[in-house]
Amino acid sequence: MSIEKVRTLLGKRENIRLEFKKSLTTIPSNLFESVAAMLNREGGDILLGVDDDGTVIGIDPSKVDAMKTDLVNMSNNPQKLDPPYILFPVIHKLDDKYIIHVQVPESSQVHSSNKVIYDRSDDGDFRIFQANRIAEMHNRKRTHYTESKIYPFLKFEHFDKAIFIKVRNLIRSNNASHPWLSLDDRQLLEKAGFWRRDFQTGEEGYTLAAALLFSTDLTILNILPHYKTDALLRVKEVDRFDDRLYIQDNLITAYEKLMSFVEQHLPDKFFMEGDQRVSLRTKIFREIIANMLAHREYMSAYPASLTIFKDYVETVNASNPHGSGPISPDRFAPFSKNPTISKFFMQLGLVDELGSGILNVNKYLKYYSSGKPEFIEGTVFRVLIPLGDQKGEGTNATVNATVNATVNATVNDLIVHAFGKEINTKVRERLGRIVSFIQNEPGSRANAITEGVELSKSIVRRELTNLINNDVIEFVGAPKTGGYRLKNNSSKK
Repeated sequence: MSIEKVRTLLGKRENIRLEFKKSLTTIPSNLFESVAAMLNREGGDILLGVDDDGTVIGIDPSKVDAMKTDLVNMSNNPQKLDPPYILFPVIHKLDDKYIIHVQVPESSQVHSSNKVIYDRSDDGDFRIFQANRIAEMHNRKRTHYTESKIYPFLKFEHFDKAIFIKVRNLIRSNNASHPWLSLDDRQLLEKAGFWRRDFQTGEEGYTLAAALLFSTDLTILNILPHYKTDALLRVKEVDRFDDRLYIQDNLITAYEKLMSFVEQHLPDKFFMEGDQRVSLRTKIFREIIANMLAHREYMSAYPASLTIFKDYVETVNASNPHGSGPISPDRFAPFSKNPTISKFFMQLGLVDELGSGILNVNKYLKYYSSGKPEFIEGTVFRVLIPLGDQKGEGTNATVNATVNATVNATVNDLIVHAFGKEINTKVRERLGRIVSFIQNEPGSRANAITEGVELSKSIVRRELTNLINNDVIEFVGAPKTGGYRLKNNSSKK
């Protein structure tokens, strides 16, 4: 969550979805009572280092990192939270004071802390002891979240072993010290909430969410014969399609295939965020695709689809709506339709925190194309992403890879070595784009470079002269047929 959103929370009073807690050096002893209560009710936000009236007291700077680590580890401890639900605390600094923000989504399971079940109201957290109240809570969860439906005859051997390897690699790349990495495959499924017991019926076993994420294609289709996701390209053949990808894989493989389809048929644009080059296409569509998969109502036979048109991209998927009509990025409360699946996507690094999708798409789309995205809530959830004017950028991934040359660390070091550390950041970035293009396409002429790096002809010709004068590149061949390439000694600088 952005610092602006945190400031907004600080301006509110505590309520059913908001809790302030003092915590100078240690995690409050009752923190996981609030976490369990929010998981069991509507979710919410907890701010550590804040007084009850919203005054920022702060956390000891020497303790804040350790508290964040302890909070993650405790959320994986069944004594503190059962079943475990790994949280993603974020440290913020406001006026030289540190606070920790914990976003808690509503869960599809019933959670306890120190073997006590808690619920949440405007007055805070309260214990639930009555058997009928506990049964009512389980019943509410079971009927609302179909991802938690138990399949008693779904066994461990029905899962694809290769998916566990892929999952561990994704978790490791996102968080090398993640506590799940020390678990075996069966333990990982239990900790992640894919095995559950229904205390009202006595039924226990792996859930629909487990099947969707880990099962073989055949097992998924035996459980959900209607399951499929369509990816379509309709630029020339609008009534039919120019290209189609029919997906019936598990959700992790489906995510990869959909991202590959987007990369194949949509252009990317050169974009610097600070001093880092980022892919706008990836930033936008990882959120769109993850949203379509993680929040889909899988019991519905309505097919999900991602369609690329000439001027816009549309995704549709069945939904268990929490409202109706367009969603405003300024006025919406994040609500997970499949909390277990959403949480797992977060652990893999495929999405950020709950609600980040709408915010990130709005943040980056303005740099990618004209127009505003539309998110429309209903029994069918629809997303419309305008493509605006994409002239000259094509739809071929190989072309895009050249057009949008990445300024890698080697090229950056080369520029700094040739022109000095004092070189202006914008100039360094501009020179880097030109050098990266020539590195990828040696022998290119000025016109091709101009088109590829999206700079004016006069700027490109001026910078080519600068690069030649500083022994970074050279022109090889006859004036009419030759082209530019890196000098042999450039790689040694």
